[in-house]
Amino acid sequence: MSESAAGRPSPRSGEKRGIFARIALFFRQIIAELKKVVRPSRNELWTYFVVVMIFVLAVMAIISALDFVFGQLVLLVFGT
Repeated sequence: MSESAAGRPSPRSGEKRGIFARIALFFRQIIAELKKVVRPSRNELWTYFVVVMIFVLAVMAIISALDFVFGQLVLLVFGT
């Protein structure tokens, strides 16, 4: 009998686990994966925040410039 990722023996090839056993396995696997999560330190979190804000401001500036240029082109072509 082989061992599963949770350390319990897996069922034989012909057997099928019950619904409650599969649900329990699902939650055990969720907990095992959440234990692997590494949370950023305060400095890392601040750095990530600043990088995201700079990126958002840059994209806003690009989109605003394009909007202005296309607006001026529409006014030039169609007039007011």
